[in-house]
Amino acid sequence: MPKKVNRVLLGLTGLVLLAVGGGVLATGLGMSVPSWWPFDGRDDVLLSDADRTRWRDEGWWWPVVIAVLAVLVLLALWWLLAQLRRHRLAEVLLDSGDGEGAVLRGRALEHVLAEEARTLDGVEKANVTLAGRRDAPRARVALLLAPHAEPAETLSGLTQGALTHARDSAGLESLPTEVRLREVKHGARRVS
Repeated sequence: MPKKVNRVLLGLTGLVLLAVGGGVLATGLGMSVPSWWPFDGRDDVLLSDADRTRWRDEGWWWPVVIAVLAVLVLLALWWLLAQLRRHRLAEVLLDSGDGEGAVLRGRALEHVLAEEARTLDGVEKANVTLAGRRDAPRARVALLLAPHAEPAETLSGLTQGALTHARDSAGLESLPTEVRLREVKHGARRVS
């Protein structure tokens, strides 16, 4: 789950809980609340007897309640599993030719790719992240380009250089890569 979506969902949930909790607390302390607020005094209850028993005899009520709660539990479990999932590949499985295989640390391959990408002309900074499965990694490369850099040449050099070397040395059939190019922020030059 992308970090932005996670933050937005947590922020909205927090705001709703804070607003409802603050309103209930304000009502319980005897403070004035807006006229549309469902609770209007210290002795008011959250659910009256009539509200609690209104739908009890309807045949559709309990299946709907159970279905809504089940969906909420499944969404909560999905969110929890998304938080626990690793966003980086810890290791890459290599074919050593003996049928056993070997393991390469994902961070080591990321570091080598980033160092080789930094040697390209016009690259100020390189960041590499491996994702995917152990036997089928994917790379995400973020390059910060200097003002004089040619993006087409840089991308070609990255593809034919660092990515090809990494793929060949790790014995991978393919290494799908997403490359993001950004330019260094710089001020305008003055001409006199």
